[in-house]
Amino acid sequence: QVQLVESGGGLVQPGGSLRLSCVSSGSRHRFNTMGWYRQAPGKERELVADINSSRITNYADSAKGRFTISRDVIKNTVYLQMNSLKPEDTAVYFCHAVLSIAGNTANYWGQGTQVTVST
Repeated sequence: QVQLVESGGGLVQPGGSLRLSCVSSGSRHRFNTMGWYRQAPGKERELVADINSSRITNYADSAKGRFTISRDVIKNTVYLQMNSLKPEDTAVYFCHAVLSIAGNTANYWGQGTQVTVST
């Protein structure tokens, strides 16, 4: 059974930094894409950034220039370095992974880690 476990969330002041990590287990295959989504109270879940197995990255406009996504393809882990954090970055951050094999695609989600940006 595939599991994704996030860590690294917490409370940080505006302008501060956090590094999120997502460790996977249970998959014998490399994920095609791994990424981070977030969901703020009363809002829909939205993509923050993702990265494929060739390390090609994709960022939401709100993350460009401040966040950096990276992954260890062999270990099936993904990281999100978040700098210059703003109060509007406050949300639960979810790790996401996509595995496509022989035409079948599966999506996996972590439980989420809370990020709060506040004074």
